[in-house]
Formats: sequence, structure tokens, C-alpha cells
Amino acid sequence: MSFWETITGNDLTREWKAFEVRAQALPADHRAAWAQITSNLFGYGDFTGRNLTPIADTALSLLEQAAAEGRSVVEVLGDDIPGFCAALAGGAGARTYRDRWREQLNSTVARELARLGG
Repeated sequence: MSFWETITGNDLTREWKAFEVRAQALPADHRAAWAQITSNLFGYGDFTGRNLTPIADTALSLLEQAAAEGRSVVEVLGDDIPGFCAALAGGAGARTYRDRWREQLNSTVARELARLGG
């Protein structure tokens, strides 16, 4: 990966387009699950989203394997796709970008209050 690709994110765009091509080959219910997975995973992304690429690849591979074996989405992922995504992203305690921003805001407010209070 070149420096320019890293800066512009072209490598990520190319990878996500490849994911979408792979997802189009899935049956309709598996494609719907893929759409839910991607929308639920984005909350766990870092600034660039690079940390999600291997996670998304794993989830898509799981869906591809399930489709090849004729297994249903519910049989493979269960009924709780957001919970499945949280587990993929690092467990039930996985932090979303909102959690990180909340921590940063609380830290900044506490620092300013300490500075003003003495």
C-alpha cells in the first residue's frame, strides 16, 4: 500500500467495493444480513475505518460459507445481529465512536473544571 493510497483511502474504497461484489453473489436473506452487519459495524470503526476491514471480511466469509452450505442466516448468526457485531468487534464491552467521544468530552470538561476551581 502506497503512502498516497493510505492518505486518500483509495485502498479502503477498493476493498469495500470488493466486499460489495462478493455480497451481491449471496442469496437475498444473506445480503440483507450483510447490510445489517455493515451498518452495525461502522459504529465500532476508528477514524479511518481500517480496523473494520478484517472484521467485515470475516463476517462476509461466514455468510458466504453459510450460503454455500445452505444454512440460514438465523442458524449462523442468531436473531441478534447487533449483538453478533459487538462480539465481532471485541465483545459486549466494545467501545463505539460515541463512547470514545463521550470519554474525551468528559475528560476535557473535568480538566477545565479543575483548572477553574483552583
